[in-house]
Amino acid sequence: MKKMRKMQNMFQKIIRIKVKFCSRVQNAATLLLLFFFFSSCISQKPFNMVLLPDTQTYSAAYPEVFRAQTEWIAENADSIAFVLHQGDITDNNTEKQWENAVDALHVLDGKVPFAFVAGNHDIGDPGKNANTRESELFNKYMPYGKYSGMEGFGGAFEPGKMDNTWHTFHAGGIDWLILCLEFGPRNKVLDWAAEVIENHPKHKVIINTHAYMYSDGTRMNIGSDHAWVPQRYGVGQYTGEDAPNDGEMMWEKLVGQHPNILMVVSGHVLHSGAARLVSEGVHGNKVYQMLANYQGGVEGSEIGGNGFLRIVTIDPEQKKISVKSYSPYIDQYKTDPAHEFGFENVGF
Repeated sequence: MKKMRKMQNMFQKIIRIKVKFCSRVQNAATLLLLFFFFSSCISQKPFNMVLLPDTQTYSAAYPEVFRAQTEWIAENADSIAFVLHQGDITDNNTEKQWENAVDALHVLDGKVPFAFVAGNHDIGDPGKNANTRESELFNKYMPYGKYSGMEGFGGAFEPGKMDNTWHTFHAGGIDWLILCLEFGPRNKVLDWAAEVIENHPKHKVIINTHAYMYSDGTRMNIGSDHAWVPQRYGVGQYTGEDAPNDGEMMWEKLVGQHPNILMVVSGHVLHSGAARLVSEGVHGNKVYQMLANYQGGVEGSEIGGNGFLRIVTIDPEQKKISVKSYSPYIDQYKTDPAHEFGFENVGF
């Protein structure tokens, strides 16, 4: 009897040890799964953004080219984290051109996060090219009621208007903040933008605006005798908090003042339609600034730009930003150094 009890006790101990061991193995497996899950969540995998600068000629004369761009984006949405339009969506700010533009842009609905700004050709009286800041048609065809409900929308400078907005998204293991700023942003808009940035200190910031970089590789500056600076349009009539700012002013008042600003993208300028600049802000952070414009009027442009767009690949793990210019319309890349290049040792 004693031997039987000893045997039973021994078997019970063995069973308890096995149960504890199995439990620990299960816990270890669970912890391992959780580790891989959270590791994948914070993975710094590279991701793509697409830039759509100055589609104005397509809206005016070649809507099929604009449509080819957005259809390609929609087809490749799984590999694109965000799409940014740099403004001049239309050429003359007319109902017909807005209808053509919206027909193309609607292809992106529900496919990929998307944000945009109005260029000088999108505001003012129809055909008057920013003679005022009136943005009635812009907001009619790109309505706040629709776009404020899009993924990543954060807020607007003026409630109910899409003229100046901010957006967030997460990619490459990093939280991103996008600021979309009007043509020649007003002083009060820059103050608002600074407040948004200060409220997101852990986000990396990308500024999307129409007029910032010039084709000579410097920021647009009325003091440098640059063409097409905002002050030379009708919006230049405004003063005080409503006064417009060119690229250099934006740098001094906003871009160069915040440690988490990483990139500025813009269009607007003709000549070669391409330029880039790396500058160091007051906090020692490098800011990557790029001009891209393919529209009719740019040197060598065909069919209003031939459908070229810009693909920006951000690779935080490798500390790289790579840029390519591709046309879905003719299925070709621009491979010259002005349109295919990269930045190394980027401080993400």
